[in-house]
Amino acid sequence: MKRTKNILWGLLLITIGVIWGLNACGITNINLFFDGWWTVFIIVPCVIGLFTEHDKTGNLIGIIIGLVLLLACQNIIQFDILWKLLAPAILVIIGLKMIFRDSFNRKVKEVMAKRKENGTPVKEYCATFSGIKVNPVDERFEGANVTAVFGGVDVDLRGAVIEEDVAINITSVFGGVDLYVPNDVNVKVASTCIFGGISDKRAVKTANHPITIYINATCMFGGVDLK
Repeated sequence: MKRTKNILWGLLLITIGVIWGLNACGITNINLFFDGWWTVFIIVPCVIGLFTEHDKTGNLIGIIIGLVLLLACQNIIQFDILWKLLAPAILVIIGLKMIFRDSFNRKVKEVMAKRKENGTPVKEYCATFSGIKVNPVDERFEGANVTAVFGGVDVDLRGAVIEEDVAINITSVFGGVDLYVPNDVNVKVASTCIFGGISDKRAVKTANHPITIYINATCMFGGVDLK
């Protein structure tokens, strides 16, 4: 994912540099500072995020906001109807995501319910204006709730004992969570991100192992890195 992001950003910078150089030589006359040019800094990162991040909702909302603002700056639509178009579009995207996310949430609930039936307490890891590291070595791991608010949490599960499907609920608000997972498990992610995102930086990705880690993440101006 990181390589893809670097390639896309590299192509964008090369394109801008070539156009700028051609303009300077008088070969072309492409206006890089058109009305609403600043909306590019909203649209482009969100477009790149569609290809490089697990969560698409936040990026789709960002693209819509950027495009609507660009059209308003170009006088194609009027600013007075800006919110009339923007709000319904965002609601449609969120609604569609809720529909297609039901099956994932159902599986997460099943895993959580099974853990409660077994009487297993829910592990809680929370960092607020601070940082914590969790490294359960040779300990049985059966899921957890991880919260980072203006802080950071490192959870290293590579030495943990995972014998069945587990669910991890992650909330990151102006914070960051680094989650290290073993190579011999599946990882399935569902997320809701607003000006944040989830990056999968794992070197090895397994798709056919009988054990799955279900990650249900919410990011607001925060991020989650899978390693």
